[in-house]
Amino acid sequence: MTAGLVRCLIVILFAVSAQAARAVDGRLEAGPQAVVVEVIDGDTVVLDDGSQVRLVGIQTPKLPLGRDGFAEQPLAPDAKAALEALVLGRTVTLAFGGVRQDRHGRWLAHLYRDDGVWLQGEMLAAGLARVYSFPDNRVLVRDMLGLEAAARYAGLGIWQIGFYNLRDGARPGDIPLDSYELVEGRVAETAEVDGRVFLNFGDDYKTDMTATISRDDARRFDDPEIDLLALAGHTIRVRGWVTWRNGPSIAVSHPEQIEVLE
Repeated sequence: MTAGLVRCLIVILFAVSAQAARAVDGRLEAGPQAVVVEVIDGDTVVLDDGSQVRLVGIQTPKLPLGRDGFAEQPLAPDAKAALEALVLGRTVTLAFGGVRQDRHGRWLAHLYRDDGVWLQGEMLAAGLARVYSFPDNRVLVRDMLGLEAAARYAGLGIWQIGFYNLRDGARPGDIPLDSYELVEGRVAETAEVDGRVFLNFGDDYKTDMTATISRDDARRFDDPEIDLLALAGHTIRVRGWVTWRNGPSIAVSHPEQIEVLE
């Protein structure tokens, strides 16, 4: 191979790399490129090197995937089929905005198709995903919340189905436990006990819906729009896994889990 040809190839490779980098949102760090060879479900794919990617920041309806006692969630096959149509056999660029791998060894990445299409955005805009964020992976979450809200307002995909309804914080008995939920309601009162903040959606802390923020997690709330102890009387939407702690409760670890609706 001549020196001239080598220089030519270097220029071409640099141009391709630069084009891929431009397709990725500037708030992220562009990573490797690969071809998607399998779609496991609506938010997980397999690359041609055998590694898996979890589309960070979203949760789509889940398939059982061999898990005992796990019922297929509504529209799970549709979400998988939609992602297959978008990305199967296509070259993608992985892009990172936080922790890069989970405890299962899967990449936690935003995926950009070879033509610049952002896969997380497509699934949210189609109403086939909800925003599902973590304190160590928060880049682009505000953008994703906007796409989710638009699909919900339009009644697309999952937003037509009661299983994914917004839950009423004033009706704690109707909020499913051990599930990922979006709960809306007026905060009746706030309290701080030993550094832990409580947002109570009712007057009986032993039974009402509550959002809780630990002392360590409260330090992340430097957003001037969310003064936790000043939320009494305000209507908010909180998202997360619902457990039982003197009524249904969601542990809030970062600001993007709370939307102030006024």
